Amino acid sequence: MYLIVGLGNIGEKYQLTRHNIGFLVIDEMTKNLSTSNVNNTNFQSTLLKSGYNLFAKPTTYMNNSGVAVHAIKEYYKIDLENIIVIHDDLDLPFGTVKFKIGGGHGGHNGLRSLDSHIGKDYIRVRIGIGKPADKGDVANYVLSNFSKEELNKLQDIIPHTIKAIEALKTEEIDLVKSKFSLK
Repeated sequence: MYLIVGLGNIGEKYQLTRHNIGFLVIDEMTKNLSTSNVNNTNFQSTLLKSGYNLFAKPTTYMNNSGVAVHAIKEYYKIDLENIIVIHDDLDLPFGTVKFKIGGGHGGHNGLRSLDSHIGKDYIRVRIGIGKPADKGDVANYVLSNFSKEELNKLQDIIPHTIKAIEALKTEEIDLVKSKFSLK
């Protein structure tokens, strides 16, 4: 079983923000799948099941994502190597898509929460959102909406990312990196 987690914040005001790229990918992935809702308040997530895949959007807000993922991981006894986390990455230019297992959180509070609750060795799908002009304005930048131009580009980036996530289930990460990394 795979647990595919999109990081983001719940609520309409956050829907199209840079920090919600994980939610956007999960929404697109599950749009045409036959899914069932998993209703368990302990999961603190919008959780969908399709075959041997679980798709989670934590409702804990970004900074406490690890609480939700830990509950799902423990209940379903999912190994870290079968957890795929999709998140925004300030250190990558907009539209870059990269993959890795483990590593630091780079100041990302969602990753910091995951690392402290489940460990670091899960698969990370990093989607570049670029950096703000003013380095002191990171919080406002990640919580600001994508521009119309960025949203148009995401129409290509998100389907590409979904293909990569599907490949991660059957191929070694190094092969996925070589086939699907976008720079």
